[in-house]
Amino acid sequence: MSAFDDRERAFETKFARDQEVQFRITARRNRLVGEWAAERMGLTPEETDAYAKAVVQADFEEAGDEDVIRKLAGDLTAASVEISDAEIRSVLNDKTAEARRQFMDSQG
Repeated sequence: MSAFDDRERAFETKFARDQEVQFRITARRNRLVGEWAAERMGLTPEETDAYAKAVVQADFEEAGDEDVIRKLAGDLTAASVEISDAEIRSVLNDKTAEARRQFMDSQG
């Protein structure tokens, strides 16, 4: 039974590690997309940093990306930047790939 228990613990450890990695990549992606949106809105460097952090925080409102998309769409529209949800989703996909690359580079 010990081998089975060891294997189960190994799977649980791997699952926890995978969840942590995904969380870090998503948080990094949200920061990158926040920086992108801040640039589109013409924010200062200080405002950009604060805004990127706000986008990361927005992701904690509900599961999935809809909370982040809502925040970005609302803020960009309020700043008179024309953008569609499809464009925001495209940027999220691009920034996910970039965040994953950055995370992997930092681990190497």
